[in-house]
Amino acid sequence: MTDNFDVLVIGGGPGGYVAAIRAAQLGLNTALVERDRLGGICLNWGCIPTKALLHGADVAHALANAHEVGFTIGAVEFDISKLVQFSRNVSARLSGGVEYLMRKNAVTVIAGTARLAGKGLVDVSTDAGIQRYRADHVILATGARPRTVPGLTPDGERIWTYFEALQPSTLPRSLVVVGSGAIGVEFASLYRDLGTDVRIVEMAPRIMPAEDTAVSEFVRRRFEKRGIGVYTGSRVTAATIHDIGVDLTVDGPGGPEDVTAERVLVAAGIQGNIEGLGLGDIGVETSGGTIVTDDWCRTTAFGTYAIGDVAGGPCLAHKASHEAVLCVEHIAGMSHTRPLDTNLVPACTYARPQVASLGMTEEQARSTGRRLQVGTFDLQASGKALAIAEADGFVKTIFDADSGALLGAHMVGPDVTELIQGFGITASLEATADDLADVIFAHPTLSEAMHESVLAALGKPLNS
Repeated sequence: MTDNFDVLVIGGGPGGYVAAIRAAQLGLNTALVERDRLGGICLNWGCIPTKALLHGADVAHALANAHEVGFTIGAVEFDISKLVQFSRNVSARLSGGVEYLMRKNAVTVIAGTARLAGKGLVDVSTDAGIQRYRADHVILATGARPRTVPGLTPDGERIWTYFEALQPSTLPRSLVVVGSGAIGVEFASLYRDLGTDVRIVEMAPRIMPAEDTAVSEFVRRRFEKRGIGVYTGSRVTAATIHDIGVDLTVDGPGGPEDVTAERVLVAAGIQGNIEGLGLGDIGVETSGGTIVTDDWCRTTAFGTYAIGDVAGGPCLAHKASHEAVLCVEHIAGMSHTRPLDTNLVPACTYARPQVASLGMTEEQARSTGRRLQVGTFDLQASGKALAIAEADGFVKTIFDADSGALLGAHMVGPDVTELIQGFGITASLEATADDLADVIFAHPTLSEAMHESVLAALGKPLNS
């Protein structure tokens, strides 16, 4: 095995393995170092297995509401272990697919733990010892891990991270979720649909604080209607673990309250995996737990790059993959490459209801001083949404009134995570509100709500 490469990637997640594939496609001699499983957190412990579990939650919801469309269903039995195994099988299949792609593209995969040993030098530790490799370009794609909360140290039994929440041995009767970002909200929705008593504790004044205010308020109402308790402006100030659960003190606007749950899930964000890489030894600057990079993913050390979660937010797999391609193509000198515009990165939450957004919230857009055109369309007026008994939700679009540019899009409801890309294409191609108004949307579809929202923003709604 050669120890000299054009590109060496550290980390095999959706940023790292995509970077390796693209580098190899461009004729660069490429290696990828991974200490665990190819596919990273997203494929093995994040995006993919959670969606497999959420599919089970959707089935549970459908069974519970089958009477609405004429079906009478008798006693239903549920085995959490089979749902967990389904999710693990999905992840294993995709991880095997990444291995195949590495072979197909002639990427050298090195199993071990990497550390920067100097300019263009990487030491990889294995059970057999340390092997040194050289590369003209080193790309750091080491991802992130769950952020810890003081007083709530995960023990793998009573206090969980998403690792334990993805593979419970039994379904907990009660669960407190600390944090209401995408991870916390998805698990809260998942476990509630499976029959668990769920409560959410969020420090911010509202749940899903990164989303548009109208979205977070809508989701809160729907969650509370489903029986999910929501504590906002609150924090856990004490936790005592005992044989049957965890006793918590939740301090909020109304004062301290005692809460007991069988399990506690800490979902208070993530932090970059920057430790143990030898960053300081070669002059790689970090800030706030992530690696500082420029528009082309270059760090402060020549020839060293960082992509994905370890380089900061938005911490999303598709952002990491996009950075991987632009980083490698810039290394290869491809002239068409453009820096990442974070306003074009869609955010998706696969709860019930689903949430998807792109660009600015209305509050952010108003803070710019622009004249705005804002349109909203309620899914209660959507024929397709009513036909599938999923009419809880809305689409909201925000345009610059002078230029017609799409500034933000916010969606709540069935399959909006599949629909948001329509607005992504709009923003990427710099289409205007008038351009979208002229598009013919098929009827009856959920996507018509997108069109109706645009028409509402232009002051010419047809169905609302």
